[in-house]
Amino acid sequence: MNLIGTKWKPLILFHLLEGDLRSGILQKKIPGISNKMFTQTVRQLEKDGLIFRKVFPVVPPKVEYRLSNRGKSLESILRHMDKWGFEDCQN
Repeated sequence: MNLIGTKWKPLILFHLLEGDLRSGILQKKIPGISNKMFTQTVRQLEKDGLIFRKVFPVVPPKVEYRLSNRGKSLESILRHMDKWGFEDCQN
């Protein structure tokens, strides 16, 4: 649970199931997350080996995130959590 047991980690991982996402686009998909919390969370996910960060040598800097194989192994868990949340909201 330490790997995904925070408010923001499952949301970031879930959105990365779509594929590689630029930093700004990924952050916009998560309403309410501050810049500081976004940065802290993606750094922790990277440290834990769940995502990869790729920096492109351009100005302004371009950063993309993608799931690692370890992160991809959480897909069924994340999809079940999403389904449960959707069904719970319907009740």
